[in-house]
Amino acid sequence: MSAFWSTVVTGITNYGGKILLAIIVYLVGGFVIKKAIKLLGKVKGLDKLEPTARTFLMNALKAVLYVVLVIAIIGILGIPMASVIAVLASAGLAIGMALQGSLANFAGGIMLLIFKPFKVGDFVEAGGTTGTVKELTLFYTVFTTLDNRRVMVPNGTLMNSNVTNYSSEGKRRVDLTFACAKSEAPAKIQDMILEVVNANEKVLKGAEAPAEPFARLSGGTNEAMQFTVRAWCLNADYWDVYFDLTQAITEKFGAQGVQAPAVRVISEQK
Repeated sequence: MSAFWSTVVTGITNYGGKILLAIIVYLVGGFVIKKAIKLLGKVKGLDKLEPTARTFLMNALKAVLYVVLVIAIIGILGIPMASVIAVLASAGLAIGMALQGSLANFAGGIMLLIFKPFKVGDFVEAGGTTGTVKELTLFYTVFTTLDNRRVMVPNGTLMNSNVTNYSSEGKRRVDLTFACAKSEAPAKIQDMILEVVNANEKVLKGAEAPAEPFARLSGGTNEAMQFTVRAWCLNADYWDVYFDLTQAITEKFGAQGVQAPAVRVISEQK
């Protein structure tokens, strides 16, 4: 019995100081890390970052600081680093094999934050989903569709698919196609269409527009002529201009007695 207590006393004498110092370092280090992260969060430059990017940066920095703290504690305890590294490598390999899909989504989230193909609030078509980006996390991107459904798309899928961002540019072009009977005069139809387009206040003209409103004969059949109509507008006005021109031009054809088929037959853009 005395030999047991002698061993305990010897262990406490040899390792007690190291354990106590390790505990103190952990407590002090944890306190310092929390304060440092809190102060960093108040830096003015960070408020210009995307909320998701800012959160990720703070969490990543916090994780790195805790890793440094743990390494320091291991050194204080005198544990061989080679053994620790071997254990961590084996654990990392096992976790990586089990979480391949999640790691792909995580990597996709990092790439989205770096390259920024879209941001929160943009109207996007990607990964088989069309909607407004509501939230960008490290693993999923959350969309709200036009019919108000909430869709979560894995970031790995987004990084491996085409992304169409309808909100990235300040101006968009509305493309429409109309048809009328082949007996009509093409110049007359073009003038009627341009009259309606130019009368729309939301259609950009002159120096504001990348190009002037356009209406030209672009094709047809034995019974009909097809006219392509193009007009530029502000991104926010796209759908208003789209539907206003569709209705106004159709009504103009009707009022002027344009022979059928005097309806819009094709829409070239969403």
